[in-house]
Amino acid sequence: MGVDYYNILKVNRHATDDDLKKAYKRLAMIWHPDKNPSSKRPEAEAKFKLLSEAYDVLSDPQKRQIYDHYGEEALKSGQFPASSAPPNQSHASTSYSRGAGHYYNNQRQQQQPNTGSFRFNPRNADDIYEELFGAESNGGRGNRGFREGQFRNNNNNNNGGGGYGTSTSTSTSSSNGEMRKAASVENVLPCSLEELYNGAKKKMRISRNVFDQSVQGKSRTVEEILTIEIKPGWKRGTKITFPEKGNEEPGIIPADVIFVIEEKPHALYKRDGNDLVVNQEITLLESLTGRTLELTTLDGRNLVTPLTDIIKPDAEVVVPNEGMPISKEPGKKGNLRIKLDVKYPSRLTTEQKSELRRVLGSVS
Repeated sequence: MGVDYYNILKVNRHATDDDLKKAYKRLAMIWHPDKNPSSKRPEAEAKFKLLSEAYDVLSDPQKRQIYDHYGEEALKSGQFPASSAPPNQSHASTSYSRGAGHYYNNQRQQQQPNTGSFRFNPRNADDIYEELFGAESNGGRGNRGFREGQFRNNNNNNNGGGGYGTSTSTSTSSSNGEMRKAASVENVLPCSLEELYNGAKKKMRISRNVFDQSVQGKSRTVEEILTIEIKPGWKRGTKITFPEKGNEEPGIIPADVIFVIEEKPHALYKRDGNDLVVNQEITLLESLTGRTLELTTLDGRNLVTPLTDIIKPDAEVVVPNEGMPISKEPGKKGNLRIKLDVKYPSRLTTEQKSELRRVLGSVS
């Protein structure tokens, strides 16, 4: 027998969105792992994950209708039995929920769910918590500032609407009547050089239109938080794809939402492939007698590089394995290339020139 999501949230089967939110918040404040002692943490983590899953399913119209009609196992497996009741029946019916284990009357059962392109993609429990409690909450994991970015999906190609996403490919269609897929929606994801060096986690709030399965032909706007794991070494142009997170439209498979890495300029370093390049100015005296360079790396270390040889104009010193991480070769890095600019004095006195001739006159 499957899981009874309604019982987990302690709501009835006619619960509205507001009822679900209130129930989730009440239980999340009790079972969030950070609100429980270490001795109860395993139990709290399990219950927090389960109530998050229950809210995820019941707050999503399509997931909820499929769950009500077929139960939890079919919802997750995507294997739906043939319905014994004819679709679009005009009278209210009493149905048995495989996911709940008891009979109930529900108007949603009158209409068979559309399962044609459905795939069960559960949401992250922490993302749901942050979405409902917001970054201003000090409960749970505290103020982590999840709202790093926000955009609204826009699948249209006519520049209408005002969404941030940019449609980048044509919709695919078939002449045999199969559903076509909407064009992908691309969004720039600015990242600092430190984030691309060390790796980072970014959370993007998206807003999109979804069909309300309980009301024929009606859609509503929902918000979700997508978590993006920036891997060390990723480069400008790297794409992160969230399948079918675009707006839902009749007869169309929702667009993929794609984030494209954009590298922010850095005050000191410049990236060149897997290498890091930095410009340093030294005096003529230092080019002849030596100097120790000190640089702060992108992960906060103090890197000391002694210059012991005579430095010629436009010389370059290479420090191996101090460049950017190579994402496809874990543990390896590019090089740090220090480009040296020798600063010559603007003028010399007669005595200084004479002293230079005396010191350098015999040097070939």
